[in-house]
Amino acid sequence: MSRATDPVLRAKVQALVPRLVVERARSGPSGRIGAGRLRPTRADRGGDLDLDASLEAVAVARAEGRPAALDELTSLVWQRPSTAVCLLVDRSGSMDGERLATAGMAAAACALRVAESGGELSVIAFDRRAEVVVGLASPAEPRRTVERVLGLRGHGMTSLDAALRAAREQLAPARARRRITVLLSDCRVTDDVDPTAAARALDELLVIAPASDDDEARGFARRAGARVESLAALADLPVVLDRLLG
Repeated sequence: MSRATDPVLRAKVQALVPRLVVERARSGPSGRIGAGRLRPTRADRGGDLDLDASLEAVAVARAEGRPAALDELTSLVWQRPSTAVCLLVDRSGSMDGERLATAGMAAAACALRVAESGGELSVIAFDRRAEVVVGLASPAEPRRTVERVLGLRGHGMTSLDAALRAAREQLAPARARRRITVLLSDCRVTDDVDPTAAARALDELLVIAPASDDDEARGFARRAGARVESLAALADLPVVLDRLLG
């Protein structure tokens, strides 16, 4: 319906679907990327009071016959790690139906999680060549990201090598300490280039493959030292992503 002849109907569908996809992705698990860590700060800035670290300030204040001020005490706050994610969407062959919906949901889930953790996101679609859909240096809101992904159409051969090299190039200038590449593909290579070296050059590679066709993806993940999950149903995607992203 997004390609319907009626322009009014087409416009309504194109406006509605990205919003539905984003809302469905938002209804999944908490979506935090990576494990947070406690960081000390002044107690007047919030957090939980660190009694051990505040004892000296309390003792000084008591010796001076006054209560300790908040800005003299120490508290602990959770700090989420900054993370950069590059989502690689395999658009070779058919990108209609379930594969297109999965790609849209993955884009929404990654965009929401990155936004919540203060990280950075890039989305790349690939067949024989890699195309940057959302650049790391040109962030887009989750709904706009989904619109771009849902506009993809599948065709051509598959070059994992080109996709993985493009991911490394996108993540190179990232400010984040943790740089993750999420590959959404059955990993069936149809060119003559072995992608293993390009995969091993990445900081962290996570593979999500269709459960009905995941043999090649699992073999590739073993050779590349990547983590892999099989996706049986679209509704499971937020949980699978959270499990992989930790």
